[in-house]
Amino acid sequence: MSEIPKLEDLESALGDLAGKRILVRTDFNVPMDDDGSIVDDFRIKAALPTINWLTERGASVVTASHLGRPKGEPNPKYSMDPVRARLAELAPGVELLENLRFDAGETGNDASFVAQLIEGVDGYVNDAFGASHRSHASIVGPPQHVPSAMGRLLENEVEVLLGLRNKPKRPFVAVLGGAKVSDKLGVIEALLDVVDEIVIGGAMCFTFFLAQGKTVGASLHEPDQVDVCKGLLAKATEMGKTIHLPDDVTGTDAQGNFAQFGSRLGEGSVGYDIGPGSAAAFTDVIMDARMVFWNGPMGMFEDERFASGTRTVAQAMADTKAFTVVGGGDSAAALAQFKLDDEVSHVSTGGGASLELLENGDLPGLAALRGA
Repeated sequence: MSEIPKLEDLESALGDLAGKRILVRTDFNVPMDDDGSIVDDFRIKAALPTINWLTERGASVVTASHLGRPKGEPNPKYSMDPVRARLAELAPGVELLENLRFDAGETGNDASFVAQLIEGVDGYVNDAFGASHRSHASIVGPPQHVPSAMGRLLENEVEVLLGLRNKPKRPFVAVLGGAKVSDKLGVIEALLDVVDEIVIGGAMCFTFFLAQGKTVGASLHEPDQVDVCKGLLAKATEMGKTIHLPDDVTGTDAQGNFAQFGSRLGEGSVGYDIGPGSAAAFTDVIMDARMVFWNGPMGMFEDERFASGTRTVAQAMADTKAFTVVGGGDSAAALAQFKLDDEVSHVSTGGGASLELLENGDLPGLAALRGA
């Protein structure tokens, strides 16, 4: 794979950056309150190293991002105004365009929208790791027309995640959770080639239970993925790898009362979290590892009754001496909720992007920067 241009390469291509207009694709898709205020400005602050590097060299920086899912037309709910106000406090003088997804040309990768974005622009920087798995206009378009590079955030994400994939320290453990097996089939298959052990929690474990011939009551599961899960369990055994599944579950019984179960749930019972025994067992696996990647909560952690499994795994990630990477999304939100986000080696800014990079070793946004 050819090298991806860095900021220094952009400077070499353009010469003196003073007075040059640089478009920086950022990921300012920050969580917002119902009143339109920003809940967490982490993603804005994460872009500052790139923005500051450019402005210190006299460049005029124009940032661009999406926010939410406005479906290709202007929607005041998704206006960038609150983000623009916060950016002005953190990086005075830096422009921010209106929400890219207010134009259907963004998600449609429309050439005329790309032309609109790069009008009057001398160079382009992609610093939006969380969107780089999308072949959207602002991600893959500009590198075809103007000198381009990756920003510091994107550079760091690529270095860390490809390091997991290509140079793992062993034992290397992947901890996967979330609701749907189907969302993570590709990454489970890919990780089986790289990791030593996989820990599976969240509602996705119930489809694996069915693959083992167990009962899951009324728990969330995907009947059409049962055979696929059987295949994954068999493949892991053939490869000498271990897939750890919960031995106990916390949830509600048929009457809706809080209950604890083994790994077989009766009719009407619903599992919402891994049980205390499984949480302890998963902790042991994490503590014995030298490298851990975690993506997806162990249960419905937003409800305190079912937060224990995710909290225990998060604490293990904080306590282990392993190199720990948390793959964005709900896992990062859980870490923040438990005030452990500063206790891991790396928190990715992109959930889907981190999974896709681990699975495929490349992303559309990276390929575009390489001119591929």
